[in-house]
Amino acid sequence: AAQRSLSAWPVPQEPSMEYQDAVRMLNTLQTNAGYLEQVKRQRGDPQTQLEAMELYLARSGLQVEDLDQLNIIHVTGTKGKGSTCAFTECILRSYGLKTGFFSSPHLVQVRERIRINGQPISPELFTKYFWRLYHRLEETKDGSCVSMPPYFRFLTLMAFHVFLQEKVDLAVVEVGIGGAYDCTNIIRKPVVCGVSSLGIDHTSLLGDTVEKIAWQKGGIFKRGVPAFTVLQPEGPLAVLRDRAQQISCPLYLCPTLEALEEGGPPLALGLEGEHQRSNAALALQLAHCWLQRQDRHGAGELKASRPGLLWQLPLAPVFQPTSHMRLGLRNTEWPGRTQVLRRGPLTWYLDGAHTPSSVQACVRWFRQALQGRERPSGGPEVRVLLFNATGDRDPAALLKLLQPCQFDYAVFCPNLTEVSSTGNADQQNFTVTLDQVLLRCLEHQQHWNHLDEQQASPDLWSAPSPEPGGPTSLLLAPHPPHTCSASSLVFSCISHALQWISQGRDPVFQPPTPPKGLLTHPVAHSGASVLHEAAAIHVLVTGSLHLVGGVLKLLEPALSQ
Repeated sequence: AAQRSLSAWPVPQEPSMEYQDAVRMLNTLQTNAGYLEQVKRQRGDPQTQLEAMELYLARSGLQVEDLDQLNIIHVTGTKGKGSTCAFTECILRSYGLKTGFFSSPHLVQVRERIRINGQPISPELFTKYFWRLYHRLEETKDGSCVSMPPYFRFLTLMAFHVFLQEKVDLAVVEVGIGGAYDCTNIIRKPVVCGVSSLGIDHTSLLGDTVEKIAWQKGGIFKRGVPAFTVLQPEGPLAVLRDRAQQISCPLYLCPTLEALEEGGPPLALGLEGEHQRSNAALALQLAHCWLQRQDRHGAGELKASRPGLLWQLPLAPVFQPTSHMRLGLRNTEWPGRTQVLRRGPLTWYLDGAHTPSSVQACVRWFRQALQGRERPSGGPEVRVLLFNATGDRDPAALLKLLQPCQFDYAVFCPNLTEVSSTGNADQQNFTVTLDQVLLRCLEHQQHWNHLDEQQASPDLWSAPSPEPGGPTSLLLAPHPPHTCSASSLVFSCISHALQWISQGRDPVFQPPTPPKGLLTHPVAHSGASVLHEAAAIHVLVTGSLHLVGGVLKLLEPALSQ
């Protein structure tokens, strides 16, 4: 069935069917934000949602059993699931295997979500498979069903077709949201499953406690298919354990990376940040298990592993990582997560953290990076925060966690690269209006100013301690309450925010002359000269992966090619 699936369908050759047209058509299937709203409203039986997905799969020419050929590694979690997938994919690619990798969201172009051998599929391939699937679904519709699945489901179906047609050896599949009722969960027989770190996110869909969320995530477990999880708090770990028992899924707890490093050289990771170590430990177990179950040699020498129990869960084996595994971990790239771009006097720190615990990890990473840096001579250093938060996330809580970084300026803008972005389909989002997003940015600014006021108030008990060895802040005195907004600004799009922050000093980001009025605000005006004179500018971009994607699009033009 897989072979007859989409290959028999001719691709329309009209020149109008170019990549941007395919992406525009895809966007009419409503973006994620709209889909989330719709699910919240309909809140029908989630099981029916999965059955609907199976129906779409059948209409596209595939049966659920066809997916078994993909030798899938299925990964869920609240934080780090994308990084875990990236490590896993890169490790297995290091063995010379042909890999497929389905992830979300995309940062710059939608085709990043479907990768072969670590590279996004080409615009030509994307366009070909998009129209094949689109026409196939058009032609199989009947009165009883909606002809087109929503955006994320369409891309999931498309990924399965691409991976089957391109004959990958394995597919790493990242869950979209949750697990149990996520549309990737039509997979019946993965080779192995993984659960990265759990926390609170998408509460309106998944529940408002980590335990409820753990129940949803454990929904990807399958009878007889080994699953691995990193150490979680006791509550959610107990839920995962019970879920695994109900389903008859052998669940193992990952030993730490330290345990695998014992007796060998330390493992170098391609992704920065202490929190990536648990993602790498999980990825090693997933890859090791996949290689063993596929009876591929070179799965790593097992150490005399003491099968211990922790929280009543068996510990996964401790083994000596092979040279391929080491190479894979070292070569892993995953843009927008603890990513650093050094550009002349500017250093951009990009991290799509958007939950309290991931923002905490991001702050640790940023502060450590600043402590380890070279100090410039001749001039002050400036720290700038560029922030946005979307969805049902609590911006006040995230901003509070960012306070210890001691930013000189906080800049807020919506996730729009340009004020009018009609030209670029990859960055379109039909589900929000400019007024809504700008109002949210102003709210973020108010939260920040309020936190600044609290810090500035002379409270002897909570005087903020300066960072060890940190430079003195440019805005030396804490602002008296009436000038507290002296260091925060809102811009209407990412491009304007970056123009103000970089002041023409980023060698790659050289936009045309800034629009009139960019410096009319007194803070923008005084800050511009400070940024102009600074010996070094450190910019942390965080709060939203979509914000990070928009920033990367402007700072790394090659990603849009």
